[in-house]
This record gives sequence, C-alpha cells and structure tokens, in this order.
Amino acid sequence: MEYYKEYIFWLILAMKIFLAHAKVPALIVFGDSSVDAGNNNHISTVLKSNFEPYGRDFYGGLPTGRFCNGRIPTDFMSEAFGLKPFVPAYLDPSYNIADFAQGVCFASAGTGYDNKTSDVLNVIPLWKEVEYFKDYQKKLKAYLGTAKANFIIREALYVISVGTNDFLENYYTLPHRRSQYNVDQYQAFLLGIAEKFTLDLYQLGARKIVLTGLPPMGCLPLERTTNYFGGNGNECIKSYNVVALNFNGKLNGLVQKLNGELTGIRAVLSNPYNTLLQMIQKPSAFGFESAAVACCATGLFEMGYLCHRLNPFTCPDANKYVFWDSFHPTEKTNRIISDYVIKHVVNVFL
Repeated sequence: MEYYKEYIFWLILAMKIFLAHAKVPALIVFGDSSVDAGNNNHISTVLKSNFEPYGRDFYGGLPTGRFCNGRIPTDFMSEAFGLKPFVPAYLDPSYNIADFAQGVCFASAGTGYDNKTSDVLNVIPLWKEVEYFKDYQKKLKAYLGTAKANFIIREALYVISVGTNDFLENYYTLPHRRSQYNVDQYQAFLLGIAEKFTLDLYQLGARKIVLTGLPPMGCLPLERTTNYFGGNGNECIKSYNVVALNFNGKLNGLVQKLNGELTGIRAVLSNPYNTLLQMIQKPSAFGFESAAVACCATGLFEMGYLCHRLNPFTCPDANKYVFWDSFHPTEKTNRIISDYVIKHVVNVFL
C-alpha cells in the first residue's frame, strides 16, 4: 500500500511538471492594427482609435485603442490558453510588468515589415517593437528573477501579424517602392525582412512562433469602394487577393525553412485568408447581414478619426457586419477567425 501511494504521488507530480512545461505561460504580440491593443495611443500619430464608438463592446465599453468594437484575435487566443481575456499594450501606463508577465502587446497600427510603411503615418516600426521586447525582458527578469523569466520567454507563444499595410498603405499607394520593385520583387523583399525579424526573436529566446498571413485584402470595404469609384462596381480587387495568396504561400515556405534550420523552434502559419473570404462571400452562413460595407458609418472610407461616435450612420448591432470600419473586422469576425486558428493552428501548443 505504501509503495502504491508513493507511486501515485510521483505520478501526479510528474504530470504536474509536464503540464507546467507544456502550457504556454504568456502571449507576446508583434504587428499592426490587426493586433494593436492600444500602443498607438501613446505615440505621436493620427492613427488612433481611443475614442467612441471603438471599444463599445469591449469590457466596460472602453475605447482602448483596439481598432474594433470589442476584442481582437490575440485577446481570444490569450483566453484560450487560460491566460487573461485580453493582452495589454506595452506602452499603456495603466499596466505594469506584473500585468505583462502573462502577455504583452508591442504592435502598432499602421506598421509593416518595411520601415517605409511605418513612416507613412509615423507609427512604431517593427525594429522598434523588438527594442521594446528587449526592454520587457529586462523588466521581467528584475520582477521574477532570471530563471523564471527565461522560462516564460522560452515557453511563451509569439504572434506576428503584419504585412497588409506594406501593400495597401505603401506599395499600391505611394510611388517609391513601385519604382524600385515589381510586386513579386517586393514580396521577396518583405520575406527577407520577415525572416530576419523572426531570427532576431529566436536569438532573444523565442521558440514558439506564429506567423500570420494576409487576409483577402482586395475585399476590404475601403478597397471595394475604391474599385467602385474606379468604375468596376462594388467588387473585390482580384489582383490584390492574388498578391495576398502568393505572399501567404511564400510565408508558409519561410515557416518550413525556419523549422528545418533552427534548433528547438516550432513555427506555424496562421492563414486567415480562406476563413475571412468565406464570410465575405457568404455572410449569411455566419449570421452576418453585410460584408461589402462596415458597421462604422458607411464603411466606405471610415477608419480612425473618420469612424467617430458623432457619425450618425454607425450601425446599432456590429454582430450583423463582417467589418467594423473600412479596414478592420468586428469582434464577432475576430472570434470566428480566432476559433479556427485555435482549433487548427495553435492547437499544437495547447
């Protein structure tokens, strides 16, 4: 009997140790407005969303700086891993290192892989997000001690969601990069930056990495409206979607390369393209009423300050819309995409 009790004790202890090491202790986020939890509130840029109606369906109805009526994908992912129900922004002074120990967001709306993209609206470039991460590591080690901090850094899940702005706010809008690269060459240029960025995170201790692909960016309400005024009707810009598909394929190749070359890494591709396109093509199948325009005002050109609480056209129920403003999904859309990613992509880390 004593032997049996001792065996059970050690078995339970072994299971606890295994689960402790298997669990993701923190979610660490890099990228653009798809995952920005409010960092842009605290820098000098016009690209902010810290006012109503943004955040009207978030906890307490607070406009936190998320470009959404509620939570964004990384918030749902954090909750799925048994962490906090949202990931706080690193530059938000209402949080401290104790809050960031389980998750932290360095993302900045409007940024891209390309430094020229972040220059467009004077937002945080990707290299600066890495500098904030280094600063975070120092604070985490001072708070928890080196051993425990290193465990969190090693076992945390790193989510990188960026790239759309490089095309829509930079390459297709401004002449500089188009004069240097054709679209295939520009994709290769961005892939090179993505690889270096991921290697930088790896050198800083990251081992579990999620690279996020591009959405069907030609179907965003802003692009459909641009297409409409260009005389092509309210249709998606197919050439933009082709670029997104091609880039996602190349990003998947990068993921495979990283897994093959770096010791101890586990990288995966989170590709929102097909899930979002299904919602856009058949919104009623997901309980939506509209995908061509957005909830916020007309959903044509409204984003940031053009999506304002004084605008009389903002819809009363965002759950009926795929898009919140002309560029960003509603909380309901984010939840559907996140559920798919959690079940089919990051489930390998659960």
